[in-house]
Amino acid sequence: MENKTAAPVPAAETADLVRVENLRKHFPVQSGFLASILNRGHIPAVKAVDGVSFTIHKGEVFGLAGESGSGKSTVGRLILRLLDPTEGRVIFDGTDLSTISPEAMRKLRSRMQVIFQDPLASLNPRMTLGEAIGHPVRIHITTRLEEVKKVVCEILEKVGLAPAEQFYNKFPHQISGGQRQRVVIARALVTAPDLVVADEPIAMADVSVRALLLDLMMKLKDEFNLTYLFITHDLATAKYVCDRIAVMYLGKLCEVGTLAEVYQHSGHPYTRALLEAVPVPDPRHRRKELMPAGE
Repeated sequence: MENKTAAPVPAAETADLVRVENLRKHFPVQSGFLASILNRGHIPAVKAVDGVSFTIHKGEVFGLAGESGSGKSTVGRLILRLLDPTEGRVIFDGTDLSTISPEAMRKLRSRMQVIFQDPLASLNPRMTLGEAIGHPVRIHITTRLEEVKKVVCEILEKVGLAPAEQFYNKFPHQISGGQRQRVVIARALVTAPDLVVADEPIAMADVSVRALLLDLMMKLKDEFNLTYLFITHDLATAKYVCDRIAVMYLGKLCEVGTLAEVYQHSGHPYTRALLEAVPVPDPRHRRKELMPAGE
């Protein structure tokens, strides 16, 4: 495969850490022989992401909200280049990711990390916690065992798993769900990234520890000077941590704005429906059912 060089990006675009331009991802639908004849060779596709554009400023928490199937997690994977887009481009810190070679992309991986929704599924059950967190250290920082262990123990302490020596040789099944999520956070931050894509990071955690995990993420954001793309279906959680919010519906962005713009002056009926779905601690409160046009 030939090596590609990054296409020059105008200087004005480099003020943002991430710029997403007209991003599309269409997944072809499997069909039989008869269907292909009836469709006259046209291959139907699911438009998971359909023309999405936004920017993420350095140091902010940018929320991407929507129900399951709206395309928000696919956007996160496209930004990380875990998926290749059907159309559009992602510019990370002035570099157009669609124009660089796989080798150059591997070098950028240390600056772009992800926190997945299910910590048990994202941790290798045959690896100790020290091995799991140390894996990216060995790839991007150092292969010396003493230095790897030192880096891993430091990040374990920072995420609240102390003393680190007690957790270093444990396996994922030997700790609680909340502790596993702290391990996933530690693994994401151990290479000191610039961008962290947090894909429903507290959805699998017990209600009792969700606020603690969010507070930890915000504390680490300040300490490591991080930028978050915070993906969630819960607008109440997004309001707690985000600086700006984008709302996705059927693969498109229906609203982007500050907290005040989205929560107090939302213009799209789908956004208002999501806001109405936020639980209210009042058993006498009755909601008005909202159904966006097209449902």
